[in-house]
Amino acid sequence: MGQTASKPQPGASIAVIGAGLPRTGTSSFSQALEILLNGPVYHCGTQISRGPPNEIKSWMPILQKWFKQDDAETRSSMLSLLRARLAGYVAITDSPGCEFVPELMELYPDAKVICTTRDPVSWETSMYHVQTLTGVWFARAVLLPLEGMRHFIPYGYLLAAQWEKLYGRVMGMHGRESYAKHIEWLKEVVPEDRLVFFDVKDGWGPLCEALGLEAPVDVPFPRINDSDAIECTIQHHFRRGLTRWAFIFAAVGAGIAAFRMWR
Repeated sequence: MGQTASKPQPGASIAVIGAGLPRTGTSSFSQALEILLNGPVYHCGTQISRGPPNEIKSWMPILQKWFKQDDAETRSSMLSLLRARLAGYVAITDSPGCEFVPELMELYPDAKVICTTRDPVSWETSMYHVQTLTGVWFARAVLLPLEGMRHFIPYGYLLAAQWEKLYGRVMGMHGRESYAKHIEWLKEVVPEDRLVFFDVKDGWGPLCEALGLEAPVDVPFPRINDSDAIECTIQHHFRRGLTRWAFIFAAVGAGIAAFRMWR
């Protein structure tokens, strides 16, 4: 989250399913895939927070149907929406994509599943920081005037419910236990010969080997600080929301003043 949103490329199809949780180097991983696969990557956090308003709105019915997919018709509808959402992209990374691994494998049977990894303790610390930033009590009010981001809180509730169903209920915030359960879940739902674990600290070598591609010559592996990017995005939207509210209050104040003047 926090980089520039990608635009779909006609004819592109998902070749890599990023199965790693947020805060495991998914932004660096996404940029690396764009270089290797020569196409746009759907980094969920970035697309939802930096893309057009329909991005975040389009994920809400997909998540809602995910909870009811025991019904064949509902599941079919969910898969259709998911395929439409990802049309024109060569890979998907970050959450909620990494919670849709079984569904994505069904849609893209030839795609490689790659899970970015990180030390669970440092991941826990990083996740606590992000959850604290995005969970401030006044966020709903501040974001209300923004067409897309006004849906961020209800979208967040759906995502939290999905995490709870997959990783269990937590008291407070998701930590290393949720990370471990995610890894266990991936090993259960992804065939061993299709699942690759990758630490972005290892650079091009292991990633290129997994994809059967040559490492780019004289191109450094992308290194993006996700924490800085997330804070920048949150501040950006809060400034936008507060500015919009200032205009609204100013307009209302001017209207009241004009009404009193002409009474």
